[in-house]
Amino acid sequence: MDASVLDNKSILITGGTGSFGKKMVQIVLKQFSPKRLIVFSRDELKQFEMAQKWKTSDYPCLEYVLGDVRDSNRLYRVFEGIDYVVHAAALKQVPAAERNPDEYIKTNVMGAMNIIEAALHCNVKKVIALSTDKACNPINLYGATKLCSDKLFVAENNVVLPSRTQFSVVRYGNVVGSRGSVIPFFRERAKTGILPITDDRMTRFWITLDQAVYFVLMALQRSKGGEIFVPRIPSMKITDLATAIAPDCKQEVIGIRPGEKIHETLISEDEARSAIEFQDCFVVQYNAHQRDILLAQAQKHKGKACPEGFIYRSDSNTEWMTVDELKEMVERTADDYTIEKSRFSMTGVPQ
Repeated sequence: MDASVLDNKSILITGGTGSFGKKMVQIVLKQFSPKRLIVFSRDELKQFEMAQKWKTSDYPCLEYVLGDVRDSNRLYRVFEGIDYVVHAAALKQVPAAERNPDEYIKTNVMGAMNIIEAALHCNVKKVIALSTDKACNPINLYGATKLCSDKLFVAENNVVLPSRTQFSVVRYGNVVGSRGSVIPFFRERAKTGILPITDDRMTRFWITLDQAVYFVLMALQRSKGGEIFVPRIPSMKITDLATAIAPDCKQEVIGIRPGEKIHETLISEDEARSAIEFQDCFVVQYNAHQRDILLAQAQKHKGKACPEGFIYRSDSNTEWMTVDELKEMVERTADDYTIEKSRFSMTGVPQ
């Protein structure tokens, strides 16, 4: 990672008290020297608790700012003087989205629009928006709102001006240990001797919080605007994860929940026609001109266009985690204070 990417820069993280935000703050404070690092969120208790771990008296660059991405006026104020925005704020629980669709639209879609307008108004250099595998061929409302958000950020790059904000998206799979992760649920249910499995065929992409942060930082450094960055990450079987967490427990199939998929997709066949494959990631670029430039650069770094019919789906992935690897990962990521090394060397991503 290029140490200069965040040095003496002003960075704001929306949803900064969430799992991703906390891990990003930890990594940035340890490995970079930002001018300002703003944790922006709407939960005063989480900010208070986070400030006990990372005190502003110890880190003068760190600021905790209350606000909501639904409030455009607040965004206009806090984006003043900001170089980079990492947009991690979202409502993301699938069942809750099915019951409360209007709330998810207000935060995930209208909030994205507010971020774009405020970033443009305040001359923010770059915005990286966090997405999800559920935005690819969505079957639930959460995924649909994130797909809409992705489209908003990507489309904003159609207007090309020298000083215009660059908007890009990072899309990855399930995050180990994040809020809402199945791991704490499995650990709690293991006390009963039975782990509920929605479908024993189920597979998922798997990434740690550290890897997610490093990938976002990589995207922040390399983005030109309009890209959807997708990391090359392993898949796992949900039954293997259950075995890794509680090998002596019985696994009981209970059926798929509303809005849930058996397998997750990070790049659809249609998107793959606009995607370039690199050593560590894929880059979906819908702008044909920018894609041609990217492909020309990619060929110097052993990158290539995705083949016809390609699809990046968790059940057809070429990289899989074993039960032992899942067990080691779960144990390793249980310590919030540990920072992993990045698996994204950026050696295959062009300047």
